[in-house]
Amino acid sequence: MSIEVGSKLQGKVTGITKFGAFVALPDGSTGLVHISEVADNYVKDINDHLKVGDQVEVKVLNVENDGKIGLSIKKAKDRPEPEKKPYSHSPRPRQNRSNDRNNNKPETFESKMAKFLKDSEDRLSSLKRNTESKRGGRGARRG
Repeated sequence: MSIEVGSKLQGKVTGITKFGAFVALPDGSTGLVHISEVADNYVKDINDHLKVGDQVEVKVLNVENDGKIGLSIKKAKDRPEPEKKPYSHSPRPRQNRSNDRNNNKPETFESKMAKFLKDSEDRLSSLKRNTESKRGGRGARRG
C-alpha cells in the first residue's frame, strides 16, 4: 500500500517529542505529526493530547523524497465546510467624512493637498522649535 498525499489512514503513536508525535502507519512506515497539526487550538504540551500507543486517524500532508512523511490529525477530522455567502454589493454609496463637515460641498484634490501641506508644515515647524530648544541647537537663546 503506497502512501498518497491527501489520504486518511489509521496509525499508532509510537513516540512523542516536544515538537510532535511519531505515528506508525499501516504499511510499516513512520510519519510525523507536528505539534501545530495535533489540534485546532494552541497545543502547549503535546502530552495533554496524545500518549504512546494511541490509535489516531491522520491525513497525509506531504511525502518527501528522502522518505519523511508529514501528517495531520486536525485535518483528518471530518468537519462540515462553512457555507460561503455570495458577495453582495451594498446599494448605499460611500460617503466621505470630510464632505459632512463642509455642508456636503465636495473638496477638490487641490484643496485637500493644500490643507495637508499646511498641516504638515505647521507640525514640522512646531517639532523643530521644540527639539532645538531642548538640545541647545542653532538659534536657541542662552542666558
